[in-house]
Amino acid sequence: MADHDHDEEFETVDSGAASTFPKQCSALRKGEHVMIKGRPCKVVEMSTSKTGKHGHAKVHMVAIDIFTGKKLEDICPSTHNMDVPVVKRKEYQLLAVNEDGFVSLMDLDSCETKDDLRLPEGELGDQIKAAFEKDENGLLCSVVAAVGEEMILGWKNMPTKD
Repeated sequence: MADHDHDEEFETVDSGAASTFPKQCSALRKGEHVMIKGRPCKVVEMSTSKTGKHGHAKVHMVAIDIFTGKKLEDICPSTHNMDVPVVKRKEYQLLAVNEDGFVSLMDLDSCETKDDLRLPEGELGDQIKAAFEKDENGLLCSVVAAVGEEMILGWKNMPTKD
C-alpha cells in the first residue's frame, strides 16, 4: 500500500432531515400536501382515469400552493412516487411590527426571537397590524414552514390568563 495523505474534504450538511419524502401517487388524498412544479401545495381535487389495455391509471391532481395561493395541476401515473413536503406549523408571539415590514416574533417554547419574516401582504397583513396596534394581550402568529420557505399564514389573540 502506498502512503497517501488522507486530506479529503467532506461537505457538512444539516441534520439530515429531508424537506420532502416520496409517496405513491395513488396513496395521496385530498387535503394532503404534495410538491407540484417544485412548489409545496395542498391537494384540493383528485381524479383517477383508467387508460388503455397496457397503460397505467393516471391521477389528475389540482392543488393550491400553500405560500402563494396559486392553483397548480399535475398528472402522474398512479404507481409513480411524488414528493411530499414536510410542512411544519408553529405559533409565535408577535412582539413588534417594524417600519420595513418585518416582524419580531418570540418562540413560546424557547423564548428566542425570530426577526426574519415579513408581515404578509394584503388583507392578512392589514388585519395583523390593526389587531396588534389595538390589542393589549398580544397576538399569536401561525407560521408555516416547508422546503426552506416560511410565512405567516394566520393569527389569533393570545389566550387571556384567568
